[in-house]
Amino acid sequence: MTDKKLSKIAAPKGVPDYIPPQSAEFIHIRDMFAHQARLAGYEHIELPVFEETSLFARGVGESTDVVSKEMYTFADRGERSVTLRPEGTAGVMRAVIEHNLDRGQLPIKLNYYGPFFRYERPQAGRYRQLQQVGVEAIGVDDPALDAEVIALADRCFKSIGLTGYRLELTSLGDNTCRPQYREKLQEFLFDLPLDEETRKRAEINPLRVLDDKREEVRAMTADAPLMLDYLSDECRNHFETVTGLLDDLGVGYIINPRMVRGLDYYTKTCFEFVHDGLGAQSGIGGGGRYDGLMAQLGGQELSGIGFGLGVDRALLALQAEKKHVTDGSRVDVFGVAMGADAKRAMVRLLDSLRASGVRADMSYGDRGLKGAMKGADRAGARYALVLGDRELDNGVVAVKDLRNQEQTEVSLDKVIEFVTR
Repeated sequence: MTDKKLSKIAAPKGVPDYIPPQSAEFIHIRDMFAHQARLAGYEHIELPVFEETSLFARGVGESTDVVSKEMYTFADRGERSVTLRPEGTAGVMRAVIEHNLDRGQLPIKLNYYGPFFRYERPQAGRYRQLQQVGVEAIGVDDPALDAEVIALADRCFKSIGLTGYRLELTSLGDNTCRPQYREKLQEFLFDLPLDEETRKRAEINPLRVLDDKREEVRAMTADAPLMLDYLSDECRNHFETVTGLLDDLGVGYIINPRMVRGLDYYTKTCFEFVHDGLGAQSGIGGGGRYDGLMAQLGGQELSGIGFGLGVDRALLALQAEKKHVTDGSRVDVFGVAMGADAKRAMVRLLDSLRASGVRADMSYGDRGLKGAMKGADRAGARYALVLGDRELDNGVVAVKDLRNQEQTEVSLDKVIEFVTR
């Protein structure tokens, strides 16, 4: 029998692991974003990780790179085509229609978070499994709701201490003015020496061409007509009301008339948060209004607006700003027990501390006092509780403040009160 060493198995390419201590920062960012959404009245919705492929083909748009190139699509054992969710809005809309949430009070305000999947070329900030927090406000076409959603996204980033980002904003019009603009844009594009694939994209959805990242295409389209110049009076008034409300709220923004989001369902207000510290993948979140999406998926003719904020991207942006959202501590209290009886008492004491909401751990095995105290330091504990036979006989525990190294003896039945105070 040969002693052959098995090769290590690595995570799939483009799928990050979040391990301690970084995982604590990841969770803090995700939870802070979700907390801000709850403060604005958004209720949690838990979405399936995979859906019928047709949901994304119809909802996201077959001309988008997301649908045409980036989806993880496969046949299940029943030969049904299913897709790992590439974004959240279509799934939320499907759930709203399926469960008749649109028959109650409007707007429906929902919040979700979790992993999303896109088969992209992995690079810094661009993953094949990406983590997002999103909100959707469905059922009311009100510019005040647009302003709320944008201000909420801005507050999410501020809540984690992020500062070096900017908000870019535009309007993509609606079906009353988009057709005329589409015609003008296509006239412009078809006069350019576009390659066959780009020309085909211009025929299906000419706005997608303005989103092309190739320098030669960007140069050719530098003088392309802009949607903001073709807005209907209604869309223009809507956009001006949104920007006016953002001014009232003190939310800074830059109007970017060339902005094109990567999904086809966007109309009217469209926005993106950008952080230059991330390099080429500078977007950290964004969203917009999607009038018509619900009807396109078989529901009522109701509008909606939402956003998706990248937890991965926000973490990278914080790192670029050299900021941390946690203190790196794993526990508040670390127990050190010397002897079998002391260990039994320490197990009971730590259980009571945890029940009182105190993060607590202890030294396991037969480590000496010096090794156990190193463990307390590595855990980032504020206090070390040292319990030996002498302390146990006297009904006390030695409490050491690891910040100033001061030590005091506290009665065993007063430890919880001492620590929580």
